[in-house]
Amino acid sequence: MNRQVRVLIVDDEASQRSGLAAMIASWGMISETAADGNEALQKLSAFPADVIITDLNMPGLDGFGFLQRLQESGEMPPTIVLTAYGNIETAVKTVHELGAYWFLEKPIQPGTLEVLIRRAGSHAGLRAEKSNLERQLSYKGSLGELVGTSPKMQEIFALLQQAGPSKACVLITGESGTGKELVARTIHALSPRRQGPFIAINCAALPETLIESELFGHEKGSFTGASERRAGCFEVAQHGTLLLDEIGEMPMQTQAKLLRILEDSKVRRLGGKAEFEVDVRVVAATNKIPEEAVRGGHLREDLFYRLNVFHVHLPPLRDRHEDLQSIAETLMRDLNRKHECRVTDISPVVIDALGRHNWPGNVRELRNVLERAVILAGEGTIEPRHLPAFLQSTRISAAAAGPAASPAEAVGHAVSAPEDNDAVRFQIGTTVEEAEKGLILRTLEHTRNNKTRAAEILGISLKTLHNKLKEYEAKEYGIGA
Repeated sequence: MNRQVRVLIVDDEASQRSGLAAMIASWGMISETAADGNEALQKLSAFPADVIITDLNMPGLDGFGFLQRLQESGEMPPTIVLTAYGNIETAVKTVHELGAYWFLEKPIQPGTLEVLIRRAGSHAGLRAEKSNLERQLSYKGSLGELVGTSPKMQEIFALLQQAGPSKACVLITGESGTGKELVARTIHALSPRRQGPFIAINCAALPETLIESELFGHEKGSFTGASERRAGCFEVAQHGTLLLDEIGEMPMQTQAKLLRILEDSKVRRLGGKAEFEVDVRVVAATNKIPEEAVRGGHLREDLFYRLNVFHVHLPPLRDRHEDLQSIAETLMRDLNRKHECRVTDISPVVIDALGRHNWPGNVRELRNVLERAVILAGEGTIEPRHLPAFLQSTRISAAAAGPAASPAEAVGHAVSAPEDNDAVRFQIGTTVEEAEKGLILRTLEHTRNNKTRAAEILGISLKTLHNKLKEYEAKEYGIGA
């Protein structure tokens, strides 16, 4: 085998444990020992055994109870049971009912035990390989909390699987709301640092006078108001990951200090005299094009090259509409948990309406729309009536614009005239109230929901427009009707 087999020995007799450990070491394997089932369960959290050798009769949690606990957890390595009181009934129960790999009576034959351990170790390796393949298959549509089947997202998933386990810096770019922090958290989850802290700091949200204190910490009395020593983000993120969001907004002087930390892995608190080592992986993010930020003097060129070991660019939602349904369904499940709702599905008409919107706010905007819809629906299916007005107008216009739309279906709906995208026509029989509503909603669609601009085009006040929209929404949900 390419790596050493890890064996956990569980026996209440110290001489048995030490003898087996020495024997296993002579076969080129590594081992850990435990005196009973409870201690063995504790050892497994830090020692991921490939094979377990356990006695059945022990004080405390015996072999039967130990195996039952492993079986219930769903994480049971191949187990070889040893006992001095074995019989065929015990063997059948242990191997078949409790899932043990094999059964041996004491005293054991070393050659037989070695063969069994090696076979069991090979079996564990195959299980790990199967698990890895299943995990890779799951990446086809998701990676952690990231979702997407589009070719662009598949490329990102593949890159994250390579970048995650490394120690290298990662630069994440993309428009606001595309999920840059989610990518950073996924990188952290894929890394050996996953048990360490994940700390995120928004460089644009901090005043220039405080950002160095937040990043590097300060000593008592280092500046006015520094009444006590304070650890910075680098200290807090020790052995973990630090996300520097909006890195292009960081002051140039601070960028110079950050570059030195990345090169030396040493930090000095403000007002401090000594440096101390830090073990932190830095991930940076920006919604700017980094090359333009460098040319514009907002990002140091040397820092850009230091951060840009791996570059992950998140495409806007409008460029991957094929991912929209899977993202929406994932958000729906998350929002169900948040608001204790029981929404189970999204209407195809709603999916179609979502697909017709340009999503300037990207996934963040989609989440806000769905949060409203989940709360309004409460349970069952999200229907068009649960969408905000600007998405309903998009749906109405699309439904009535095609040649298949009948006059009856189009009554009351505003439709762009085929020969002029800025024109609006109505079917005969449309009431004045319906025509007014259709004109307002169509104008909002034209202005991408810019209400101020829509009010100017319609020749009404912004207050009147808001009142009209509230009136439509009230009638939609039967309020005051």
